[in-house]
Amino acid sequence: MSMEHFDVLIVGAGLSGIGAGVHLQQRCPGRSVAILEGRERIGGTWDLFRYPGVRSDSDMYTLGYAFRPWEEAKAIADGPSILNYVQATAREHGLDRKIRFGHRVKRAAWSTADARWTVEAEVGAANELRRISCNFLFMCSGYYRYDAGYAPPFAGTERFKGRIVHPQHWGDDIVHAGQRVVVIGSGATAVTLVPALAQTAAHVTMLQRSPSYVVARPAEDALANRMRRVLPARLAYGLTRWKRVLLGMYFFGLCRRNPARAKSLLLGGVRAWLGPAFDVQRHFTPRYNPWEQRLCLVPDGDLFKAINAKRASVVTDGIVRFTEKGLLLTSGAELEADLIVTATGLNLEVLGGVKVSVDGAPVEWSQTLNYKGLMYSGVPNLAASFGYTNASWTLKCDLSCEYVCRLLNHMARHGWRQCTPHNRDASMTTEPWIDFSSGYVQRSLERFPKQGSRPPWKLHQNYARDILTLRYGRIADDAMAFA
Repeated sequence: MSMEHFDVLIVGAGLSGIGAGVHLQQRCPGRSVAILEGRERIGGTWDLFRYPGVRSDSDMYTLGYAFRPWEEAKAIADGPSILNYVQATAREHGLDRKIRFGHRVKRAAWSTADARWTVEAEVGAANELRRISCNFLFMCSGYYRYDAGYAPPFAGTERFKGRIVHPQHWGDDIVHAGQRVVVIGSGATAVTLVPALAQTAAHVTMLQRSPSYVVARPAEDALANRMRRVLPARLAYGLTRWKRVLLGMYFFGLCRRNPARAKSLLLGGVRAWLGPAFDVQRHFTPRYNPWEQRLCLVPDGDLFKAINAKRASVVTDGIVRFTEKGLLLTSGAELEADLIVTATGLNLEVLGGVKVSVDGAPVEWSQTLNYKGLMYSGVPNLAASFGYTNASWTLKCDLSCEYVCRLLNHMARHGWRQCTPHNRDASMTTEPWIDFSSGYVQRSLERFPKQGSRPPWKLHQNYARDILTLRYGRIADDAMAFA
């Protein structure tokens, strides 16, 4: 049987992969494209995560696609609404017919002689091996393992008489109504779960080793909703998108220029919600400066409302071990529970765990440099869609897709079949892939590509700067070799 071949293969049919498919159809017409998806449904993260209250921690005016306005009232959208948005986008552009479901990509091998990738996927329950070749490989597989969330080795878990569940593996059989629930964690997932569970649970306790910065924002953007009533949808969306982008860039800049001022503003907001009697210093004052980790967003202050209503509480303490009734804490207290939710984070993974080789030599990602935030030194005809850490994921992914389309069109005009970034600057120093102190990042950072000290190898996490680089910058720069 002859091997199927496509001009571009996209790996992943989530928010990034569907966006990539639309960009390629619009900007590179005539090229053959297929999308390989390991699961049986469109949506990626927004189909995988089913825990109560699941939602975005970014507004949909920037998490939404540049080409498709978000038209619902809520700016901070729930998971099912985002999933519907992704699925509707795929249907409208006919991409649902280009997806090969159940194709779990395991290996990708580049041949310089043939100027093509051979991708191997395991298909279906029988793990049937299937090979597909392509000229260009576009990885949109996200940044974490879908099959397993991060679970620290807590002592005594086998003794606990209740149920333990990680949010990444939430199922319909999990009962929390009327239960005493403990959520271990203080990140975005924990602050989402606590108010959602508190609606029906007997009580919910957020147990954290150390606090995160938590900021309340309106679930709806009143100005955006007014503009949408009087302006064309695309214009209203564009104006709101830029308003949100500029406000986000301003506050991130403030956090870097004057962290003490930013910290005062954030903690002042928490005190306004919880009142002077609440111990904000202990429970909501982190040991790090704002934006050294992602801020936790709570729409309409739902977490604070649950605390004020006594349906939820916060305990800042360490865990000694699980007990039959719950958790023994470092302070000596025992926290009783019927259900314990370990919102302890994700396991990061480079390019979906795919084993990549170039002319028979395995690629060691930690030895590569990240080029313009989406390609890798010494790896031909491959890009990966990866979003911002300090802003919405899709802002960077949209720009990455635009760049890939420009790159492909440039190659077609000049008759090039291969493009490979190379660092030719011997004085270039390397830095970690991202400057974030979050545990889930630090646990995996050594496996990821590095960034350089200067462009085009430097990641600036700056949308305006990336527009200049990815939308308007030179394709044929000194670092990119064509053949």
